Amino acid sequence: MTAMRGSSGFGHDIYDAVIVGGGHNGLVAAAYLARAGRSVLVLERLDHTGGAAVSTRPFAGVDARLSRYSYLVSLLPAKIVRDLGLRFAVRKRTVSSYTPTQRDGRPGGLLVGGGEERTRASFARLTGSDREYESWRAFYATTGRVAGKVFPTLTEPLPTREALRARIDDEAAWRMLFEEPLGAAVERHFTDDLVRGVVLTDGLIGTFADAHDPSLAQNRCFLYHVIGGGTGDWDVPVGGMGALTDALADAARAAGAEIAAGHEVLRIDTDGTGPAEVVFRTASGEGRAVGRTVLVNASPRALSELLGEAPVEPAPEGAQLKVNMLLRRLPRLRDGAVDPREAFGGTFHIAEGYAELARAHAEAAAGELPSVPPSEIYCHSLTDPTILGPELVEQGYQTLTLFGLHTPARLFGHDNRQAREVLLTATLAQLDAHLAEPLTDCLAFDADGRPCIEAKTPLDLERELRLPGGHIFHRDLSWPYGDSGRWGVETAHRNVLLCGAGAVRGGGVSGVPGHNAAMAVLGH
Repeated sequence: MTAMRGSSGFGHDIYDAVIVGGGHNGLVAAAYLARAGRSVLVLERLDHTGGAAVSTRPFAGVDARLSRYSYLVSLLPAKIVRDLGLRFAVRKRTVSSYTPTQRDGRPGGLLVGGGEERTRASFARLTGSDREYESWRAFYATTGRVAGKVFPTLTEPLPTREALRARIDDEAAWRMLFEEPLGAAVERHFTDDLVRGVVLTDGLIGTFADAHDPSLAQNRCFLYHVIGGGTGDWDVPVGGMGALTDALADAARAAGAEIAAGHEVLRIDTDGTGPAEVVFRTASGEGRAVGRTVLVNASPRALSELLGEAPVEPAPEGAQLKVNMLLRRLPRLRDGAVDPREAFGGTFHIAEGYAELARAHAEAAAGELPSVPPSEIYCHSLTDPTILGPELVEQGYQTLTLFGLHTPARLFGHDNRQAREVLLTATLAQLDAHLAEPLTDCLAFDADGRPCIEAKTPLDLERELRLPGGHIFHRDLSWPYGDSGRWGVETAHRNVLLCGAGAVRGGGVSGVPGHNAAMAVLGH
């Protein structure tokens, strides 16, 4: 096996590490390894790095740089930012969430944020007493204690189930989060349908499951959404998500890593003992690179395909609708007691009551698009106006990111375009039900006169990013424990590691699999 040193321009015949995929996890691994003095080559299929964590200008002639796919940061350990010297920052949102509703014919809603007393008062107006708010405080005090114990373990060698259980040292919390379906805890702690739904949503992001799903996929999703940073806070990346991956690429290059864009890896040949050969394709033909270790920043299913092996598990299925919008102004709300800048400054929940979520799941499981599609919205530009050009900021423009739930890929297989349009229309109608003016009246227009709105189904994400089944986590999230190797990135081949979101403790924009794969290579 020989690398194409002469024709490819690569600097080494044999690299210490060849990394397949230049998404954020691959770049984290590259930066760590290069800083440790290892020779590193990153091969990226697209003409740019970043994977799903990129910032782009999706609307022609409009100076708005949106986080097009992934959009918030919670699971990225500060340790990685410090270790790699990244010039990257996040900002806190002043409001956690706002959930509009209508009761007794009057518009209202639940505002979480703006201080304890304001949140308490909002709960009392919605539910008629302080009981639900006290339950809220107790519930999230428990998840907060668990977060403080679990989050630091993500960048440590993989604990066993019993070791993590002992570390948490709270049998009631362990049972609630790790053993019984999330719906049981939600129903035990809360009585109000809207409050129950707001809690449950963290278990359904990109995860098609019912509150009582026996697989506990909803529990695993919920856990990763409440442990981030040891607090569960979801922060806005300054400059958009691309600011993180640009900083990672800069750090990797500065440390000596080579990054080759436009190099699509076709297969990995290894006997598990000596160096592995990575075959790739460029616009000018095929080539080869050789690495003592190969780190695959792609899905487990893609890894099987690259190795020429049969997949070891069923094909994953994504379940989300991602919508990016640019507005000339924020819409007014029917609930006049809340400033739109506050309502949209956190997570704006739409049709996410507990019963609504159950109905949407049942309809989707039966093969139908949800009749009342649940979704949530974020306005990043309220927290970070730097993603907009100065003229847009001066004129009051704002971005909106919408994330729809319970939309599994199977619903789009017959006619993706038609299903996308039907779902988008129904989703925006649910939002409009809580607005004092139609959202379409607030949309900006691009240079060609088209409204600034784009929607992505799981099938769109599979086509554009090669996410298997459009699954944003590459497969269902794992528990943060196990016995699958020291770091949770090992494969059946000694010299091939999985460093993508599908690794144990992967998922979300965390860099954790990249860090852990690098530690495995370095023998930590």
